[in-house]
Amino acid sequence: MSMLKDPSSKYSPFTQIAIPDRTWPDQVIDKAPIWLSTDLRDGNQSLIEPMDAEKKMRFFKCLVQVGLKEIEVGFPSASQTDFDFVRELIEGGHIPDDVTIQVLTQARDDLIERTFESLKGAKRAIVHYYNACAPSFRKIVFNQDKAGVKAIAVAAGTTIKRLAAAAPQTRWGFEYSPEVFSSTEIDFAVEVCNAVIGVFEPTPVHKLILNLPATIECATPNNYADQIEWFGRHIDRRDSVLISVHTHNDRGTGVAATELAVMAGADRVEGCLFGNGERTGNVCLVTVALNLYTQGVNPELDFSDIDNVRKVVEDCNQIPVHPRHPYVGDLVHTAFSGSHQDAIRKGFAQRQADAVWEVPYLPIDPADIGRDYEAVIRVNSQSGKGGIAFLLEQEYGINLPRRMQIEFSQVVQKETDRLGLEMSAAQIHQLLEREYLQATTPYALKGHRLQEENGTSAVDVEVINEGETQHWRGIGKGPLEALVAGLPVAVEIMDYSEHAIGAGTNAKAAAYIELRVNGGRALHGVGIDENLTTASFRALFSALNRAIGQAAERAA
Repeated sequence: MSMLKDPSSKYSPFTQIAIPDRTWPDQVIDKAPIWLSTDLRDGNQSLIEPMDAEKKMRFFKCLVQVGLKEIEVGFPSASQTDFDFVRELIEGGHIPDDVTIQVLTQARDDLIERTFESLKGAKRAIVHYYNACAPSFRKIVFNQDKAGVKAIAVAAGTTIKRLAAAAPQTRWGFEYSPEVFSSTEIDFAVEVCNAVIGVFEPTPVHKLILNLPATIECATPNNYADQIEWFGRHIDRRDSVLISVHTHNDRGTGVAATELAVMAGADRVEGCLFGNGERTGNVCLVTVALNLYTQGVNPELDFSDIDNVRKVVEDCNQIPVHPRHPYVGDLVHTAFSGSHQDAIRKGFAQRQADAVWEVPYLPIDPADIGRDYEAVIRVNSQSGKGGIAFLLEQEYGINLPRRMQIEFSQVVQKETDRLGLEMSAAQIHQLLEREYLQATTPYALKGHRLQEENGTSAVDVEVINEGETQHWRGIGKGPLEALVAGLPVAVEIMDYSEHAIGAGTNAKAAAYIELRVNGGRALHGVGIDENLTTASFRALFSALNRAIGQAAERAA
């Protein structure tokens, strides 16, 4: 089946909102909204392999460190794993006093009761419930009329209010979502939400959260903004409710829809870090927050170490962040084009330290989010300095990871500036050997013994340090983890990759490691050997020695 010549025979255009005196186009966002992360619920349910308890805890602590004050932590009535995780958060004392956890439940009494069981002992909690209100869901999924849908929302709200009243030791918050709001008749969405307001009787001090999700993004962002403004004008007790928005990315405009919705009066934004979520994803909280930052507005979220946040998200989600993802992608602060490189160089050269940021092609100062200036300008096969990564791969079979390409290109740049000459592939390879493969001080790896049993690795490495032989021993889940456990300094592996060079009996293994030493700047190491484990150990020692050497140079 091919695309239709006349798609109007199958698809209907979205319905416009009659609001000729709309005010949102003239608004300017001058403060951060309330943020809610739904990574541990909406994001987690969209993963091929949902997070286990260890990953969920690691992710939760990352969200807290970033500054999220409201975090949706699971769907405890639908999953024993989620139920147990909520209990661990509460009983283990992992929730800071200024952080409120939120849980999701369907509008069914048995599930609501199970939800409240999971929250026993919580200091602060938001119970979020929902039921679908859109015509297609009423007709196709639930076989309900409008009165039936409204009755479900009211009955569930009544149960939630009763159970909360029976547990006054918890500071309760309540959230209701007319699911598929984006496709629901706007007057009916208001009618259902007004009925829910009648149940909870919110006040300006204790507000009810009304979440208006673009469950299916089915219109242009301006239409969603019209829906939000119309809703805000017609809802009861507007001063006693928080309008929350939860946009998806079916049309690729989730960020735009969120920003226009905030201009239209939304108080709160729900989403995931880097846009994970079912189907095409939830809105990316990082993008929305840093968009505010680049307009001079404090987003009240801290992405000063955005690479570490990305590492946590990638490890927990098992989904790589796209290299062109705004702000955090490996390539978004990088110029390959000679004209772009020239403009950026001139921007840095003319920049005054305390001046307003104004560097061509860079909407944000990479240093503000933990990126190095060295990452900004790179060379490739189209660049004036020659294609470093291209030549190494073509001539020597060495395939550098993206971030190492960024790092090594600066090493080459310094050398070409010193020589005043172009560098051949052989010269670039010699420089790679000198900078990485021959980085053997202060610690030179002489040999190692590895024992593996029942998934545990024990390693004994023989090291030459200032002419003396030392033995370092460590135990871990794998060889690298065991080696790290035995090091005399604290290191954190940020990235690791490997590949074969050549084929057959003459093949070698190339390993690349990016690590931090004592919380310092991340640097790369390279190891090449016939044995993969040895190559990975050599790569770690290469990065370790380079980091120690550069730290000593800076101290001097």
